[in-house]
Amino acid sequence: MAMQDGQVVKWLKREGDAVEAGEALVEVESAKVSETVNAPVAGRLVKILAAEDDIVKVAAILAEIETTS
Repeated sequence: MAMQDGQVVKWLKREGDAVEAGEALVEVESAKVSETVNAPVAGRLVKILAAEDDIVKVAAILAEIETTS
């Protein structure tokens, strides 16, 4: 995404959910363009760090994923 910051619109997964690498996790909007942020790794979503409606900077950590490796 070519932006400075964005607003967390909607989480597509909840804490405790299993996620696959590349799976859509959250929708982020900037300048009325909505983009999906995907999981970088497979594992379990253990903690959401950015709530819906929060404004976040590009490259901010939005959540923690526990891997099984």
